[in-house]
Amino acid sequence: MTVHVTGLGTYLPDVVLTGADIAARTDIPEAVVVEKMGVRQKHVCPPDEDHPAEMCVAAAEDALADAALRPDELDAVRYHGSEFKDYVVWNAAAAVAHTLGADGASATESYALCAGLPVALREARALLDADAGMDRILLVAASREEDLVDYDDPDTSFMFNFGSGATALVLEADAPNRALARVRESASLTDGSFSEDVVMPAGGTRRPPSEDSVANDDHALRVPDHERMKRRLGEVSLPNFRQVADEALDRSGYDRANIDFAAITHMKRSFHETLCENFGLGPDDHLYLDEYGHVQSCDQGLALDEARDDLTAGDVVLCLAAGTGYTWAASVLEWCA
Repeated sequence: MTVHVTGLGTYLPDVVLTGADIAARTDIPEAVVVEKMGVRQKHVCPPDEDHPAEMCVAAAEDALADAALRPDELDAVRYHGSEFKDYVVWNAAAAVAHTLGADGASATESYALCAGLPVALREARALLDADAGMDRILLVAASREEDLVDYDDPDTSFMFNFGSGATALVLEADAPNRALARVRESASLTDGSFSEDVVMPAGGTRRPPSEDSVANDDHALRVPDHERMKRRLGEVSLPNFRQVADEALDRSGYDRANIDFAAITHMKRSFHETLCENFGLGPDDHLYLDEYGHVQSCDQGLALDEARDDLTAGDVVLCLAAGTGYTWAASVLEWCA
């Protein structure tokens, strides 16, 4: 079975923080925020608007219109965005499906943190192939983890690029006449030794919410040992990115020389450039998301939406991501439009 992407949608909140705003908030020089951290601006959510499920609905409506589908034609809605959602212990996919009017669709969730989209593409492709009664899946993701960033904690400065927004993709079985792209193969790997390197200390079963946890500001993201994490990630990140990319490309019948565009997780500018050099990517072969920041598992969808008018039929697109936990993942698309 061939699986195609037939619709792509995005949503971004209206409120914007610039590199200058972040610099003023943190006392980090603006040039460092813009050039090193790679944030010219990012979108953020007001406290009482743009909750994750709401942003997903807006992106999904955009994607369904792009695919020329009605919500009631969907067989499944799958959420692969942030676990920080409207409510704790809650199925955002079900709310999105109901709000859209996709009441006949199954609604489930899958988490790989910032590595979410390549993993979600792999799972959705497998589901469409395995289930004869399923033809159309909507993938939705949203993040407002910027809410969890403590700008007074220098050990979490690598999170100061966190932005907010949502993306949605429609996947269909055997729909070449309306296809944006064909979904090819994927690969991923996880190093669980990083699993507790980034945590929100309170709010889970180990430390339930309490007056003390709120008073101590234990509901923000923390890095227990920043230097250790930085050193260990520095040793493995590039090899692991290369491994998952090479495996996904090889399984799809390609290699690095065939990449026409790479949609890559937002990261500090220098490492992004190192990745691009390793994959032989020219300046037109990738997009650095310095107008968005890092929007968790939405990054690849945002990059694809930005680049879609410049992609042509036959282009090989590599979706490359990594997320705390720590998981590296890649999926290959063949552009059709």
